[in-house]
Amino acid sequence: MGSAQSRTARHRPVLIVSTYPDKASLGKVANQLVSSGIVACVNITRTSSIYMWEGKIEEASEYIGFFKTTQKNKKTLKAKILQTHPYDVPEIAEIDITSVNKPYYDWLVESTSGDTNA
Repeated sequence: MGSAQSRTARHRPVLIVSTYPDKASLGKVANQLVSSGIVACVNITRTSSIYMWEGKIEEASEYIGFFKTTQKNKKTLKAKILQTHPYDVPEIAEIDITSVNKPYYDWLVESTSGDTNA
């Protein structure tokens, strides 16, 4: 029973959010992460951000990446984002997913299992 529970915990869905200055830099890392099986999918969308930086209010057009992975790949994903990110202070926010439909869950786990023959 402990082994099945541990396996389930490792496959718990995780969503990491990070903003990028342009689509090219986000697209590059997204392609690397999907092809390596670290993430199952990355949604990319354009957004406007207003934030405080070095004592003044900034407004910028950015791209948000929604990185979809599992608990077992979370640490590797965060390290890869940090390593490749163009910002000095990148956003790497984790959203706890408590519910997801079964077919999507199965696809997510299969896509991030590391089995390239699947």
